Amino acid sequence: MRIHTAVRALAVLLTLASAGLAHAQFTPPTDDELKMTADPKAPGAAAVYLYNEDVTDDANHFHTFYVRIKVLTEKGKELATVRTPYEHGIDTVTDIQGRTIHADGAIVPLTAKPTDLMDFKVAKFQVNTVVFTMPSVEVGSILEYRLKIRSPDGHVSEPSWDLQQDYFVHKAHYSFHPYLAPGHYVSNNQGQTLNRLMYSVRLATETKLAYDIARDTYSLDLTDIPAIPTEDWMPPLNTLKWRVEFYYTNATSGPAFWEDAGKHWAKQVQEFIKETGGLKKAADGIVAPGDTDAQKAAKIYTAVMKLDNTAFSRTKSEAERKKEKLKQIHTAEDVWKQQSGSDDDIALLYVALARATGLKAWPMQVVDRKRAMYDSNYLSVRQLDDFLAVVVIDGKNVFLDPGQKLCPYGMLAWKHTLATGFLLTEKGAVPASTPGGNYKAAVLDRVADLTVDAKGDVKGTLRFVIAGPEALYWRQLTLENDQDEVKKQFNDSMKEYIPEGVQGDFDHFLGLEEYDTNLIGIVKVSGNLGAATGKRFFLPGLFFESRAKHPFVTEVKRLTPIDVHYPGMVEDQVTYYLPPGFTVESAPQTTHANWPDHAVLTIRSTTTADSIEVNRSLAYNFTLLDPRTYPELHDFYQKVATADQQQIVLTRATPAKGN
Repeated sequence: MRIHTAVRALAVLLTLASAGLAHAQFTPPTDDELKMTADPKAPGAAAVYLYNEDVTDDANHFHTFYVRIKVLTEKGKELATVRTPYEHGIDTVTDIQGRTIHADGAIVPLTAKPTDLMDFKVAKFQVNTVVFTMPSVEVGSILEYRLKIRSPDGHVSEPSWDLQQDYFVHKAHYSFHPYLAPGHYVSNNQGQTLNRLMYSVRLATETKLAYDIARDTYSLDLTDIPAIPTEDWMPPLNTLKWRVEFYYTNATSGPAFWEDAGKHWAKQVQEFIKETGGLKKAADGIVAPGDTDAQKAAKIYTAVMKLDNTAFSRTKSEAERKKEKLKQIHTAEDVWKQQSGSDDDIALLYVALARATGLKAWPMQVVDRKRAMYDSNYLSVRQLDDFLAVVVIDGKNVFLDPGQKLCPYGMLAWKHTLATGFLLTEKGAVPASTPGGNYKAAVLDRVADLTVDAKGDVKGTLRFVIAGPEALYWRQLTLENDQDEVKKQFNDSMKEYIPEGVQGDFDHFLGLEEYDTNLIGIVKVSGNLGAATGKRFFLPGLFFESRAKHPFVTEVKRLTPIDVHYPGMVEDQVTYYLPPGFTVESAPQTTHANWPDHAVLTIRSTTTADSIEVNRSLAYNFTLLDPRTYPELHDFYQKVATADQQQIVLTRATPAKGN
């Protein structure tokens, strides 16, 4: 939901003006800044921000960014490309200035014309990004630029300050001057007047936002801001990053806001899913009179899964909709009539059809856990993302994800597990959370049949049998990409599974459209696998893990929570068919590593006269972990990494004398 004034200026055309460089507006570099080759406050950093400024002034209708960066390594040169999003048709980029200062003090001004790229577009709303690249950037350079964006006179800002960057920041200044012209007011899409400006903050201890009552200005000045954490498997950054988010509301407290917001949310949802004769007729055509509640729920799920889900296909333009005489969707019945709708439309249609058959079904809207985590202190329903369906079967709530194309019945997309939002109940909207995943429902079976010759050359077939979130990922990817792109991405994903010297070529999927079955990927492999030393021949004992980058191994300490997205299980069965004249001297040892109530690793091998089979199983039954559990997690994965480096040693038989 976007919040603007009730009286809004007409959209203005985007103009990009790279104004003449005025050196007086920039900061002269110090000798220490020019000579800097490393930063003791950020050891090993590829770059650091010397200064970062973000100023929003609604009284004068502008938003400015001013940045100074020191490039310390080749990698740091990536900051030469600057991307700034803005609201197309509303905001106007009026001024871009910049310069690169070399370590010897030479100045190269920014003269290149910026490009303008569209990032996101829905009806009457489009986000574009201004992109420009600083000139002549070298290791040791200082990058300095200023960007100004003008908003229309009737626009009200709600700035979000992301205080941490990818690199250490020495000094930063943020400022916001809110302003409403006389006679103007802020309203939301329910027509409510929003009379209170509030903010949500996540700051370091003892850091506070300042407010100058005389100037009606909020400001924040910071020094020595650490870089955004980059540890393995972190939760969404909104739970970690320092930030300030401003927003208008009519609430005076958190509980009052959520109670009022819940009432309006429930009213809107009830209006969308209201029972109609058309929905009752449609539902009667889907289920049979003798069906159980479970059968009804499953049949309706199958029916809505067949609809055109525009979140995974091209949304029709207004001209196309007019030509096909399609009306705007306002109710669940509209979705069924058009056999098409967004992911949210289809999720709500499921609830409406389920209710039409007599089932007790409820809509739920949650925060996308891939993007963020629910924050009760952020008093805005804008943080809610996606609709789900909850149907009561035999007195138990069953959580469903009909808006996720090709998601099996009874499963939630992982981004919707352990997610919080509103659930409609008989008592109205209440805060609620979805359950977590089950490791037995997220299984990856990797099967390899490999023939090895005396030179170590290998040929064979790999089968990836995939169930759960990863199967959903690949199925949805095929909806939005052609076969060549899917093949490329699958081959890229296999690089961490296949040993050095071996090439994999993805052949095809089985069960791609049968979303209630396992997905099977077939891969052909060939290359050189072994390393011979005298009479001995060495093969990787754990084929799929021979060059795996095990998480949680290199980091001895952990500062942030752990989020592995969902629990799961990986099971491997690798069979090597040996070359004539070779026998197995040693094989991977039987291994059983256990982290009680969390994870377990087992490895075993079986040899015959001409083959060896190695089986490995890793199951982890956790999703979110407090960093205090990290020592146990670290210890377990160190055992996994050690076990996965075992080898198979083959011995060449010595020919009998006289032969």
